[in-house]
Amino acid sequence: MDQFLFHAEVQEALAGQRPLVALESTVISHGLPYPENIQTAQKMETAVRQGGATPATIAIIQGRVHIGLTAKQLEYLGTRSNVRKCSRRDLALAIANGEDGATTVAGTMILAHLACIQIFATGGIGGVHRGHPFDVSADLQELGRTPIAVVSSGAKSILDLPATREVLETNGVPVIGYGVAEMPAFFSRRSGLPVDVTAETPAQVAAIIRAHSRLQLQSGLLITVPVPEAAAFDEAEAEAAVAQATQEADEQGIHGPAATPWLLRRVVELTDGRSLRANVALLQNNGRVAAQIATALSQG
Repeated sequence: MDQFLFHAEVQEALAGQRPLVALESTVISHGLPYPENIQTAQKMETAVRQGGATPATIAIIQGRVHIGLTAKQLEYLGTRSNVRKCSRRDLALAIANGEDGATTVAGTMILAHLACIQIFATGGIGGVHRGHPFDVSADLQELGRTPIAVVSSGAKSILDLPATREVLETNGVPVIGYGVAEMPAFFSRRSGLPVDVTAETPAQVAAIIRAHSRLQLQSGLLITVPVPEAAAFDEAEAEAAVAQATQEADEQGIHGPAATPWLLRRVVELTDGRSLRANVALLQNNGRVAAQIATALSQG
């Protein structure tokens, strides 16, 4: 843990057993264009505070793991061009080489768990790529092996959602619908895929997390929260944009780690920025909901 640097506010919250919500940094360095990346990170931290918890954005800066970032550090990550995208495979490489690293869902889960943070809020998890069933995000394996609760709007809709749902089931990951009976599809509120249980309140989610923890099940939980209705896409409209972007990526040979950021950027272009606004709205909403769950969990 000597490689970990805790923001003073995060350290105080941990010492006082006050609610904390981990946030990823890939959205800053790889997920959104500048300056929307910085603004979105700030808005998400604000949403967590509005929900009653302390935000802890996680990143690697010059080989040191930071649990909670200053405004200056957010700006630094958002304007650098050579930041390593860090999943499980990459964490030790970035630390050993003194690099800057932006943590993915998987990377954030690992570091948050090591930092004793139980709740993590993000936009959408990774999954199985369309037309490339062997291209599977490390997020799914991490959800099967690291005990942390991940609040998201399901998996990114650029993915093969039915296959992703199957892998979650195989890995023993409970999928909880927050006020919904089916898994959201990132930009859209519906996917047609069932959740394992519906929870209507933060207290109900917290009760599931406590039960999961008492059983010492070494896996994560996925709490799926639909994008706010005002920002949501019609399922057919979202699917048309994703299908076109996916076809173009295949034609250009864009696969592997480069695929997700490229596809998301292309969908923004195809939807005249509407998908970006939906992305920002669901990120803020997920941060707020995660904070409410973290608060309920701290009161148990």
